[in-house]
Amino acid sequence: MEISAIVTSVPLSLMFIFIGTIINLIQVACYLTIRPLSKSTFRRINGAVSEVLWLELVWLMEWWSGCEVKLHTDLKTYRLMGKEHALLMPNHVADADTMLVWLLAQRMGCLRSALIISKKSTQYLPIFGWTTWFYEFIFVDRNWAKDGSKLKSSFQALKDFPIPFWVTIFAEGTRLTPDKLLEAQTFASTKGLAIPKNVLIPRTKGFVTAVQSLRSFVPALYDVTIAIQKGHPSPSLLRFLKRQPCKIKVHIKRYSMKELPESDEGIAQWCRNRFIAKDALLDKLAATGGFDEEEITDFRRSTKSLIVFLITLFLFSVGAWISCQKFSLLSNRRGYTILATIVGTAAIFAHIFLEFTKLPPQKCKATLQTNGDT
Repeated sequence: MEISAIVTSVPLSLMFIFIGTIINLIQVACYLTIRPLSKSTFRRINGAVSEVLWLELVWLMEWWSGCEVKLHTDLKTYRLMGKEHALLMPNHVADADTMLVWLLAQRMGCLRSALIISKKSTQYLPIFGWTTWFYEFIFVDRNWAKDGSKLKSSFQALKDFPIPFWVTIFAEGTRLTPDKLLEAQTFASTKGLAIPKNVLIPRTKGFVTAVQSLRSFVPALYDVTIAIQKGHPSPSLLRFLKRQPCKIKVHIKRYSMKELPESDEGIAQWCRNRFIAKDALLDKLAATGGFDEEEITDFRRSTKSLIVFLITLFLFSVGAWISCQKFSLLSNRRGYTILATIVGTAAIFAHIFLEFTKLPPQKCKATLQTNGDT
């Protein structure tokens, strides 16, 4: 792991731990006292406090690193986004896709209820994982024997959600890497399927369950296609911390749940067809530099995440100054030891997160081609 990224992340990690600990304590207190009386009230409070932590990550992405996100969709879809329950189906291009979904949700006013289906190990991450557990992320083992019934019950539990929510499912099951793409191409070749260039072949069981479980009370599915602009790196937590900007285009097409097939096999084939269409759309973007849908020009960087960051930075700074004075952290050996322990803990915290998001070593030496403008 690069030392420079860890050193850069220590102050941010300290603030994240400080704010996150307060949020976790509030979540625990509300879970024990308010949730037994009113699940709806708990969800509203929980969404509001969790939003503070997610805004810290949105700030990191769009203000600290300078990540630029351009949205392409039709005006009808744009006006409905954030105002209705929706199932999101993006392609999975990078470890930062969750943060990208939160950035989209924040700009559309539904960050307090932007839920994601994620691997089970996520919930054990300090601060972040604990917050997502209270936030009602849906965690899966990637073992259908265990996940099938859990997904159904988790989806049904959202039926009485008090505000418009998004549920994001990464149907490919894993992010795009050279190795995974090669495996998908080999599989497609042996099965006589369309050979993908820019996406993986979706795993449809979870998607079918999501559609069948949600369609009675979720009116829309957003087919989300993420494209990294040509010449720019894939977004990642490491690159954000190193202030390496990226440029991303997001194309969204809305489908009414009523448009989707009724049968399980029909839904599965519909999902596979959409990923074939995503692949073609990304090819077209690479060739032409644009989407058919116009860019939403007022989809600009929000000041809310910046304001929240500045407020939390102020609170953290005041708390740190008071602690240093009260416990003499800057005036004797004992204080230096405590301070070194705190900084070391923050460095370990940063290392854990960076390792968690790090890609495994790739056997395939091919480089993935990104799509977009030159």
